[in-house]
Amino acid sequence: MELDELKTSWNALDKRLEETEIVNMRIVKEMITQKTKSAYDRIIGLNIYTLVVNLLIISLVFPYIFMNTPISTTSFVIVEALILIGLTPHIKKISLLSKFNLDSKKSNELSRLLLRYKQTCCNESLWTIFCVTLAFAGFYISELCFNTKAAYVLDNRVWLVVGLTLLTFALAFAIGWIQRRRHAQQMLEIEQGLKELQEFES
Repeated sequence: MELDELKTSWNALDKRLEETEIVNMRIVKEMITQKTKSAYDRIIGLNIYTLVVNLLIISLVFPYIFMNTPISTTSFVIVEALILIGLTPHIKKISLLSKFNLDSKKSNELSRLLLRYKQTCCNESLWTIFCVTLAFAGFYISELCFNTKAAYVLDNRVWLVVGLTLLTFALAFAIGWIQRRRHAQQMLEIEQGLKELQEFES
């Protein structure tokens, strides 16, 4: 009789421990999922912010400069078109991030999606450098060689434009470097989270 009671107690304790372990595993999984989602939210927020800033420059800043200075229409169109073309990888990144769903997709699917996102990020750097260089080269060739209305001479006004251009490059480089560091940290958190979540699925 005592042996049966002992077995029953042991089985009840075993079951309770098993249930506790399941609950603990679920809590750990939820914590990892939440941490991964937070890193993902910060990345998509950063990408949307960058896109909005670029669109504001395209739609407000440069048109304002064009209307209030003797910049030619050709120069304006060159810069606007190349900035828009330069945003192509950025739009692709946001499109890839919109498919990132921890609730409906498995970790291996999300890892493949993340790999495509990282490849787009690598291509974006070269694409941006190419477009920005082409935009500035096209702008200066168009303005200094063909804009007769502005009558550019090597005076303080030209040096001011060159100085502002260099300052723009320096600021863009500094902001880009800070954002890249933050982005790399968040990507690391997402990758680590997906790796940990994959262990729960196996």
